[in-house]
Amino acid sequence: MSEVRIAAEPRTEFGKGAARRVRRAHRVPVVLYGHGDAPRHYSLPGHELMLALKHDANTLLTLQTEDGDQLALPKAVVRDPLKGFLEHVDLVAVRRGERVTVEVPVQLTGEAGADTLVDQQTLTLTVSADATALPDHLELDITGRTAGDSLAAADVALPSGTELGQDPEHVMVAFLGVVSEEQLEAELAESEAELGAGAAGAQAAADDVEVGSESDATGEGDVVGETEAPQSETPAQ
Repeated sequence: MSEVRIAAEPRTEFGKGAARRVRRAHRVPVVLYGHGDAPRHYSLPGHELMLALKHDANTLLTLQTEDGDQLALPKAVVRDPLKGFLEHVDLVAVRRGERVTVEVPVQLTGEAGADTLVDQQTLTLTVSADATALPDHLELDITGRTAGDSLAAADVALPSGTELGQDPEHVMVAFLGVVSEEQLEAELAESEAELGAGAAGAQAAADDVEVGSESDATGEGDVVGETEAPQSETPAQ
């Protein structure tokens, strides 16, 4: 991992207005947390900090403060959504020999088998390591993998001193088969046939309902037998 020394100036003014003034001076407001100490507020040179965090989100920073050097790792980075410049950074204080848990990017190496689609479902891996020996990336070999295969967190090669910090069975990469043009055409034809049959059946059912409804409405086709009115009986005189 990379380690960058950077001058830190203490901040005594807070709030949105103070933060804007810091940024206008081409510096970045930061807050340092950790080790049970009260949060410490600094400003760091914007260009140097941007370069330090550009390629490695876990860059180890050595803050040169008025109280001496302090090791720190980025905890949360806020960037301008349009221009991308750093607006604010939260740091966590660390010591040499202290183990920390971070997320590290995973890069795929090698080539999967022919006609195989590679679906990298997770881009980072949670690991635990010495704060001064964090890997800037990890590698996962996909050479020769074919459709139906998958690779899990346990398959990622970890450097010495680095331990896995998440479920080892978590799927990192899945491998899918490539659908040929012939298969696509066959599936489309089958779908169209099913839609056609369904439409014809629906029309036939609608026609039956329509005919039955007309008959019911007019009473046609019903035969009702004649009935005789009951004769009253005359009582005997």
